[in-house]
Amino acid sequence: MTTVRVQTAPQRKRRSIASWTSDQLDLIVTPVLALVLLILLVTVWTYSTFDPTTERILEPAQLARQMWEQTILAFFSTVLVVLIAVPVGILVTRGGAPRVKNSMVSVLGLGQAIPAYGLIVLFFVWLGQGGLTVIFALATFALLPVLRNTIVGLEQVDKSVIEAGRGMGMTGFQSLTKIELPLAVPIIIAGIRTATVINVGMASLAFLIGGGGLGETINAGLKLNRPTAIFIGAVLVALLALIFDFLGGLAQRYLRPKGL
Repeated sequence: MTTVRVQTAPQRKRRSIASWTSDQLDLIVTPVLALVLLILLVTVWTYSTFDPTTERILEPAQLARQMWEQTILAFFSTVLVVLIAVPVGILVTRGGAPRVKNSMVSVLGLGQAIPAYGLIVLFFVWLGQGGLTVIFALATFALLPVLRNTIVGLEQVDKSVIEAGRGMGMTGFQSLTKIELPLAVPIIIAGIRTATVINVGMASLAFLIGGGGLGETINAGLKLNRPTAIFIGAVLVALLALIFDFLGGLAQRYLRPKGL
């Protein structure tokens, strides 16, 4: 005799929620947080009374310029991180380089321990002021997450899968590009997302050496004791970070090999 098990609506709902993956939840939570911040921003902007000083600090054209500068600094510093850290991570995971790998991770870990302000000042002394100096400083500070995740992602690939590819006649380069890197993509992109958020936040210090960014608004609000300007500048930075993180989440979800 066959028993038919009928699920109730609450049971089906619980099962569907349990089946959600972490990246699906991530793609829901991040936009919700961004929406909450945006509502707070619009509410404060609409219902606050701005004195002439606050109006000058929060002049829309000026804020738009600063947001663009912040975006450019974060984007190109992250691109530079990827161009450096991913190839280096691949190189040190090849045979014969474990000592180099451990030493490099240790050195970059020490470098990340330097305060962001101090790192930007060091690059200012070396390269002078401007956005390019900020990009190099941000890239240096954010190298470690991408390098470490590239190494971890490549090393966690099942060796039997690599050996099976070699047994089918794949060269080392083919095995890297068709097996190892595709399987390591989710972990590598997770490191890139971390680096991007770091760069968005640190780009707020770019104004210290003439690099622009939303740090100008936050600094002006602090100096002139204008809490509304500080709040709006900080919320705009947070919104940029959430947007970059959401785009990274989309890449992490859709660039991974099918079946993972």
